[in-house]
Amino acid sequence: MNTVASLALLQLFLSAAATVSGNFSTETVQSAAPGDVVLLQCYTGGNLTPVWTTWMKGGHIIASNGELHVDSSAKDPRLTLELNGSLSISKVTSEDTGSFLCSSRLPDNRTINAHVLLQVTSGPYNVTTVIYPAVVLPNRTLVTEKGESVSFKCSAWSSPSQQLNLTFSGASNNNTSLAFTPLTFLNYTIKDIQPSNQGVYTCSALNTVSNRVVNDSTELLVYYIPSGHPDCMPVQAQNSSSVQLNCSWFGAYPTPQLRWGKDGDFQVTDSLVVSLNSSTLKDGQTLTCMARHELLKNERERSCSITLSLPYPAGEPMVSVLEGTNVTLSCREITAVPAANTMWRKGQSQEPIVPGPKYILSMQGPDLKLTIVNISMYDEVYYFCRSENALGVRELEVFLTVKASSSAYTGAVIGVFIAVLITGCAFIVAKILYSRRHTICLGGGFIVWDNLEPCLFTSKLVCGGFVLHSFCSGIPAFPGKLRTEETWWTWWTRMMSRSFKTPSPDCLL
Repeated sequence: MNTVASLALLQLFLSAAATVSGNFSTETVQSAAPGDVVLLQCYTGGNLTPVWTTWMKGGHIIASNGELHVDSSAKDPRLTLELNGSLSISKVTSEDTGSFLCSSRLPDNRTINAHVLLQVTSGPYNVTTVIYPAVVLPNRTLVTEKGESVSFKCSAWSSPSQQLNLTFSGASNNNTSLAFTPLTFLNYTIKDIQPSNQGVYTCSALNTVSNRVVNDSTELLVYYIPSGHPDCMPVQAQNSSSVQLNCSWFGAYPTPQLRWGKDGDFQVTDSLVVSLNSSTLKDGQTLTCMARHELLKNERERSCSITLSLPYPAGEPMVSVLEGTNVTLSCREITAVPAANTMWRKGQSQEPIVPGPKYILSMQGPDLKLTIVNISMYDEVYYFCRSENALGVRELEVFLTVKASSSAYTGAVIGVFIAVLITGCAFIVAKILYSRRHTICLGGGFIVWDNLEPCLFTSKLVCGGFVLHSFCSGIPAFPGKLRTEETWWTWWTRMMSRSFKTPSPDCLL
């Protein structure tokens, strides 16, 4: 009952004061964190000390030094009414949030009315960033693999309200906002993450009342390796006393570790060159380079190999050429590892060939060609295609035969002579056969024998029938008689039962 009366009296007083000339009212917003001491001001227009001041909250008088008394239910030892009319609240709690009404009477009979909105803010608290899938390094940096689908979860708690923001800072951009929300959780996903997504991800929580910001930053590295194996290749050395080998594995992050051979330490590099003394090497020897990387999970290492090989120059060992013409000698060397130094030399003393009008050297792919211009008999010597690498020397010996230009017609003359001879013989044989056609060929393909000595017969196709050549065997022939199958069988039986005799020169058909 007393509370209602006090409130009615205060409302009546404020209404009356509002009609007095010179009276005014203010509205302010203040914020404080739990545990703070906050001072709510009623009169801020000068140094005057109010005659009396009254503070109300939630319909209850909570502080007064005038005629109105503080409600017993609203008494709070944390509240102190200052001489200038300000209300001091110590150890602020979240329950102190709300609207406070103030009325003060100044000595000049003016009345000051104030409305103060107190917001007790809290947080942001527990600001965290979770990135997965990822591996945590000892320095708390996270690592993921190129191509993965990576999720980001940002969370925080603030009162009375907040805003979460996920930002990214990389090599090519700075503080790019990826997503934001007024909620307590923020989810974001990068599908098929790439090296360009490597950088620092920051979860920012802003208390929208106190404007307090709390950040949580995490560095994310994106690892990747090439799909293939390292590349092994020999390097052209300054001399043949040593072999230089290069092993490279580009396109990996972070930098891989390489090592030649089975012994020794791995070196952090993407290209490793070693120099080996040729005296320790041999033909067919295989040298291996090993590569290591953090992403090689199932397979600890990847490798490549080089098999050393002696040179083997290949080409035609003998070449013939006509005097006065040009000739090109070709030599190919494709087997040497490391690559061989190939050159042409001349004569048993193997004099180096100097390019000029007489000798033209050219390369066509793996072929080293030597063109000799205007061949003479003095060019009929041995030529050597000499290939050398660190494993040894191999040579291709080519002998050049030079023929006189007059001999160019010999083959043609011989060819014409043989052709005429064959044609003449064919004509003579044809004429003889034609003149004896009545004794050689009869209808049905049977043979008529005339004045033949006893012979062993063989057959030869003539005129579409068979001419039986005979070798004398002492067996009576059948002159002037057509041999039937029965006659032949009788003759053959008698022939097989006797010894064969030396063929007579008279036994002709």
